[in-house]
Amino acid sequence: MASVKRVHHPATPSTARLGLLVLTIGALSLAGCASSSPSAGSASMSTAAPKPDPRVGLRAGATNAAEASWNLRLVSNTPSSEKFVGVTNSDISFVGNYAIQGNYNGFQVWDISNPAKPTLKIGFLCPASQSDVSVYKNLLFVSGEGNSGRLDCGTQGVRDTVSHERLRGIRIFEITDITNPKYVGNVQTCRGSHTHTVVEDPKDKENVYIYVSGSAGVRSPSELPGCSRLAPDKDPNSALFRIEVIKVPLAHPDQASIVSSPRIFNDLTEAPAHGEAPEDAAAAAKAAAEARAAGGYTAKINGTEYVLPPGFIQPRLDSIVKARNGSGAPTAADSAALRGAVQGIVDQLVGAAPDGAPKGPRPGPTQCHDITVYPAIGLAGGACGGYGLLLDIRDVVNPKRIDAVADSNFSYWHSATFNNDGTQILFSDEWGGGGQPKCRATDKPEWGADAIFTLVNNKMTFKSYYKMLAPQTQFENCVAHNGSLIPIPGRDIMVQGWYQGGISVFDWTDAAHPKEIAFFDRGPVDSTKMEGGGSWSAYWYNGSIYSSEISRGLDIFQLTPSGFISQNEIDAAKSVKLDYLNVQGQPQFVWPASFAVLRAYLDQLSRSNGLAAARVSAVRKELDRVEKLTGQARKDALTQLATQLHSDATTAADQARVHKLAAAVGELAGA
Repeated sequence: MASVKRVHHPATPSTARLGLLVLTIGALSLAGCASSSPSAGSASMSTAAPKPDPRVGLRAGATNAAEASWNLRLVSNTPSSEKFVGVTNSDISFVGNYAIQGNYNGFQVWDISNPAKPTLKIGFLCPASQSDVSVYKNLLFVSGEGNSGRLDCGTQGVRDTVSHERLRGIRIFEITDITNPKYVGNVQTCRGSHTHTVVEDPKDKENVYIYVSGSAGVRSPSELPGCSRLAPDKDPNSALFRIEVIKVPLAHPDQASIVSSPRIFNDLTEAPAHGEAPEDAAAAAKAAAEARAAGGYTAKINGTEYVLPPGFIQPRLDSIVKARNGSGAPTAADSAALRGAVQGIVDQLVGAAPDGAPKGPRPGPTQCHDITVYPAIGLAGGACGGYGLLLDIRDVVNPKRIDAVADSNFSYWHSATFNNDGTQILFSDEWGGGGQPKCRATDKPEWGADAIFTLVNNKMTFKSYYKMLAPQTQFENCVAHNGSLIPIPGRDIMVQGWYQGGISVFDWTDAAHPKEIAFFDRGPVDSTKMEGGGSWSAYWYNGSIYSSEISRGLDIFQLTPSGFISQNEIDAAKSVKLDYLNVQGQPQFVWPASFAVLRAYLDQLSRSNGLAAARVSAVRKELDRVEKLTGQARKDALTQLATQLHSDATTAADQARVHKLAAAVGELAGA
């Protein structure tokens, strides 16, 4: 059994599953030329963050909010197309010159050949929450988890609690002609697909695999035969405490099917987690009391009572009416029946103990929120409710848990990112489920943050937290969310979305001391009430940063040179070209031999005093000279320089980086 390490902090009763309810019912309420601050667009070589922080106090507006940026330039903002306006934008995937942006109404395909002016190729209407997207060759995969998604992509939803018209699982599209996606099949799962991860098996070229993470309650076996929410020791086919592995035959994607259901959560018990912030607990109690007094519906999660929105209640009332062969509006008896059952329904949604579970410590997570696979090192990071898991995926169909960590400062482990050399892993915490303001001045910086671990011999060791620290208002949903590495050689640089906290770029090369080095933010969507918005995900792809803005469309950014990142480092990052990118299927960056890469390493050595200043200057001049040479003369000069640099490394302050520079020089010599 894998070991479990806990980061110990003073903990109040667990709220690890609260995010599930917020994600489930909060999404129902996310329906969904800006002016710039004085610092926007300015270039500075300073390493001091601007003070006061220009992100604080920005003017609100759905389309004209004030903006603040530092070491980033907004290249374009493109609103969603007509059928998707006002509906939540979700995750992004990339293929060639296209960005595919998920949306609760389906997905939009943007031509990003010109980042300054992306153009819509198609908006494919096919509602389902949350429509996370991934690509593989000529296939597109889309997640569906909510109860309203239909097999036929219809927009009328599904009103019955049990229906054979419902889609909860993975949709499969053929996108050889990306302007005309063809819906070729689907795979239904017992808990739907909140997110999914495409996994390549190097030993199997005929198929591609999908790890499915479903966070919702278990479907009725009347809707999908074989679904069970009994404890696994009561029913070995229980849909709980497992993930699904789908095999997709590339020649016949319509024949995709579940081939295994690994139980990677065995023996985990509920992890400690912090409670709600005092002001949130008081607000929840007040709102629940007012709702009850007005005849509304409420339910408790770990002792805190929450109001259930109409979008959650009405379909269930309709099903009660239908079950008694009635018609018209629900009666008082129907309402009373639901009121008596609603706590049990919510318990299922948030992963309360399954039917038949033994007494004693509550079980740990029954499903992952997100899994990031890193095939180059044979590992995956599972962000799984109350735990961060390390998985061995060398046998793709049968992933195995090899380590697990818990942290009472975390509420809901949401996503994972490895650094490029696989020596560190970062987990994000989506405290509040993405629909609540968790970046206020009163919120602890350790809550709703990232946790960074080193990775040695397949064991994770906690090092530090990182959080976007600009205080946001009570009307801005804000917490750690999706991000990706930026391929700067020799450093671990990441860009990350924080919902209405904007996007933050930070350096976590030193796992114990992460540091913000760039940002972009807008004012609230609304200054008087909570309106969902902000960056769902911010990813680097082939030279630009793409942010899926929940309510404002697609943002595209460029890094600008600063005291933290040089133009040479940016050029080196831009030299990495990918044919496609699913961030949850993490690629290993390999830099082509170039003078930009050499100068990037040299800039880093100069910045850190890792090599004597005089020697840095001499090497710069030599590179300028050698770049003008051709043929054998260039090769000989580079070979000689590589030898000299390896010798320099023996006395340098940063020996490892000088050796990397020398190796890169040698690689260019042989190119």
